[in-house]
Amino acid sequence: MAKGAREIVGMVCTKCKSQNYITTRNKINMENVKLVLNRYCKVCREKTEHKETAKLK
Repeated sequence: MAKGAREIVGMVCTKCKSQNYITTRNKINMENVKLVLNRYCKVCREKTEHKETAKLK
């Protein structure tokens, strides 16, 4: 795997606080910005906002 400016982050549901997704992001382009995406949560059973967390379970 190539080394680069990408880092692995976990995505946590804002409603139920469960970690559902793992994704990557570019450290150089998004230095001080937390990633926020609308994703489907299996626990809530609806589309909710998922925020980035550094801690992976």
